[in-house]
Amino acid sequence: MMTSKLLDSERQPQTASVERSSPRIPGKPPGGYEAKDTERRLRWVEQLTGQDLEGLPLPGPGDLRGIIENHVGYVPIPMSVAAPLIIEGDYARGEFIVPLCTLEGTLTLSMNRGLLAIAMAGGCRTVHLKQELSRSPAFSLPSITKIDPFLDWIGNHGDAILAAAESTTRYGRLLRVDPIPIQNWIVLDFVYDTGNAAGQNMVTVATEAACRYIQRETGFSYYLESGFNSDKKPSRRNLMSGRGHGVTVEFLLGQTVLEFLGLTPEAVLDFQHLAMTTSQAIGMLGNNLHLANALTALYLATGQDTACVAENAVAFSQATAEGEGLRIRMTLPSLTIGTVGGGTRLPAQRRNLDLLGCGDGLHDSRKLAEIIAACSVALELSLLAAVVSGTFSQAHEKYGRKAT
Repeated sequence: MMTSKLLDSERQPQTASVERSSPRIPGKPPGGYEAKDTERRLRWVEQLTGQDLEGLPLPGPGDLRGIIENHVGYVPIPMSVAAPLIIEGDYARGEFIVPLCTLEGTLTLSMNRGLLAIAMAGGCRTVHLKQELSRSPAFSLPSITKIDPFLDWIGNHGDAILAAAESTTRYGRLLRVDPIPIQNWIVLDFVYDTGNAAGQNMVTVATEAACRYIQRETGFSYYLESGFNSDKKPSRRNLMSGRGHGVTVEFLLGQTVLEFLGLTPEAVLDFQHLAMTTSQAIGMLGNNLHLANALTALYLATGQDTACVAENAVAFSQATAEGEGLRIRMTLPSLTIGTVGGGTRLPAQRRNLDLLGCGDGLHDSRKLAEIIAACSVALELSLLAAVVSGTFSQAHEKYGRKAT
């Protein structure tokens, strides 16, 4: 069992409390919103991590090339921290303070409660399943009689196709090309390892180079994007095969932690039966409570492409009884994230990645994927506790609106 230095720290950040039972709505707003409270949190993070989270100079217009066009200014987004994330993963190991950017009251406190519960349980285990990003062009054939000859040609020229694709990138590796015949089209699913980059632009440029080579040699025209890879769209393909990083998270909640959350194993399993049934009834892809909330807050804070939340907010989640407790598992098969390129080079986002120890070291994008997955599960756990224990509405009433 892992232990937490943050839980033992005498210099805890002042936050609004996360209550264990139904919160009583007080006559005055909850504390933690004064300037001195923000300053105390900043000093707490600095003392524990060595990172100063106070203001950075804004990037100049010239620094925004490749990030935005028609630039006119900046919109400040509030940032918070949640802790402690205790994780033992394939790439992320240890204890972390996590930055979040959100406009939704209760989100930070809810994730904080989930992280605290997981820390009390000894932390979570994560497994990095794979890293694959695809681009899926389609070649148009004049007749179905051309299908077999074209597939044979693709199979016999794999080395040349790989060389054409990888000639455009220093870091991307073409793992394979999967052909999918559909009517008189052949979709070629180019699947890459993109290193520490999220890689959407990388795989687009590489696949274009490969397709030009195929067109020159075969004479068949193509569309660079067929839609088969489900880029920024939820699909069964992304749920089952993933796009980007795939991560599974697991932890065991004992009786003490369940009591802290106001839960019993029986109540959680009963609600899970309901949630599984309704998810199936409405045609939901996988099952989760509000995965997009965690992903958006984490993506904004770390410079990710937030539009990818559309394809990334799919998961398999399950609780099973174990002794007097519950074993919780969640698989997030599609996390399209990176630690280099795009918004990750902006000063504030770069600093937040440094806070997490995710720079441009070997496999740092895999480390970040495990951190994001674990934090997302913590937020899922807290909402589960709120719904099952009957405190969901009260918590939003207390923390999710401006005091009057």
